[in-house]
Amino acid sequence: MRSKFFLAGFSTFILSITVLHAQQIARPKLVVGLMVDQMRWDYLYRYYDRYSENGFKRLMSEGFNCQNTMIPYAQTLTAAGHASVYTGSVPAINGIIGNEWYDRSLGRSMYCVEDQDVKIVGGGPQSQPMSPKNLWTTTITDELRLATNFRSKVIGVAIKDRGGILPAGHSANGAYWYDPTTGNWVSSTFYMPDIPNWVKGFNGRKIVDSLYKLEWNTLYPVETYVQSDRDDSPSEGKFSFEPKPAFPHKLSLLAGKNYGLISATPHGSTMTLEFAKSALVNEQLGADDITDFLAVSISSPDYVGHQYGPNSVEVEDVYLRLDKDLAAFFSFLDAKVGKGQYTFFITADHAVAHVPTFLQEHKIPGKALPYAETEAEIALQKKYGIKNLVQAFENMQFYLDRRIIDSAKLNYAEVKSAFIAELNKMPDVLLAFDNQEAGEVSLPVEVKEMFSKGYNAKLGGEIQVLLKPGYFYGGKTGTTHGTPYPYDSHIPLLFMGWGVNSGGKLYREVHMTDIAPTIAALLHIQMPNGNIGKVIPEVIK
Repeated sequence: MRSKFFLAGFSTFILSITVLHAQQIARPKLVVGLMVDQMRWDYLYRYYDRYSENGFKRLMSEGFNCQNTMIPYAQTLTAAGHASVYTGSVPAINGIIGNEWYDRSLGRSMYCVEDQDVKIVGGGPQSQPMSPKNLWTTTITDELRLATNFRSKVIGVAIKDRGGILPAGHSANGAYWYDPTTGNWVSSTFYMPDIPNWVKGFNGRKIVDSLYKLEWNTLYPVETYVQSDRDDSPSEGKFSFEPKPAFPHKLSLLAGKNYGLISATPHGSTMTLEFAKSALVNEQLGADDITDFLAVSISSPDYVGHQYGPNSVEVEDVYLRLDKDLAAFFSFLDAKVGKGQYTFFITADHAVAHVPTFLQEHKIPGKALPYAETEAEIALQKKYGIKNLVQAFENMQFYLDRRIIDSAKLNYAEVKSAFIAELNKMPDVLLAFDNQEAGEVSLPVEVKEMFSKGYNAKLGGEIQVLLKPGYFYGGKTGTTHGTPYPYDSHIPLLFMGWGVNSGGKLYREVHMTDIAPTIAALLHIQMPNGNIGKVIPEVIK
């Protein structure tokens, strides 16, 4: 009789364990988010014929491709892009309105991830302390930590501090970035009292010097780069140690001397992914059934793109090399986590404009404006006989000095209106307007909405300036970004792996802010607390 009761009880126990196991929420072992800094959407197709089968082409064949992904706000900048992808929010809500902004209380510019209350770990005396202190909302990585009672691990990795910190969120186990003064990967006391031994070991290898010794020549014969302008174009910037902006770039001259320039070469992407692999192995990401998150940002394409422009041989070579690095990274993930056991997505924080001198050469409108005190500011000074009525200019927004206006007993609204009128007289300005009245300006509703989502009333300037398409403040060589125009705001977005519909394409418009709620839906967790994005249902299997 006892054996019957024992067997019955044992059977019930086994059944309960089976039911409990069956009721566990299905999730991948790992989510990998990869952002490519300054990747235009059209790079997927511009260089398609030269990509390998296992890099970008694997993403496009095995993954789900959102072809019409747009940035929904105006200031298309690095920090704002990283914050918006991971918060599902926009600068108006998450507080990251640019890489920096003017802080009226401090009387100076505020860097997006600066934090004087923490200390750097792993860096040198010139390294600056950083944290996500200025990010007002949670991230999808924070929500994953909350959903698993902080059993999930989250690690952020990027050459740029803002690229590693903002995606990792507030509750990450670690965020790491590259210190150009020491050649080390560093963090801050916000995350840990000291960097782990595995990071110290990685830093001790001084991989940057090894990569410098590989030089930087084209991956293939330079004459085969038919999708790019000629090498040594007058529209390109150059390294300070070189006589001209042309291949080969003799990086071995920098070994042991200059640790910063690695960022402006394709080797920076290689180094970043090697560090990400070390993080995955040593932090045991994806090693059990509790979902972890590895947030990686590839910063080097932005540095190269700014210097040479999107039509350069250098940029094409960066993407051909990144394609090979991605193929190796996917093979690594397949081996360490398991193919089909991880969810991967790739996107960008912003795209980039063509170099105006390149456009002009081909009779296409475009202009680089050297920024100095504008004609409008000079006219304002003459009108009121007072200097410094304009306090700062950040993110294409002017900040008026209210203290000077008040002390001079001027009417603030009148001064603002007069300045806007003067700005609109400038021939290169498409429109200047009061940010408080963005909804009333003479612009298409889609553009007005982008400015509304990009403006933060507590942090932004009073007056917004929009230059004509193809126009920006900059020099004669290289390029930049930061506008609502498609060349800056149309970015790639592909998902691949666990839970993702394979081989699909979507042509309706979606936004970078839709990534976080889509990952939240996939993982069955709450979306970030400032989220305004929508789930992309077509992505999910």
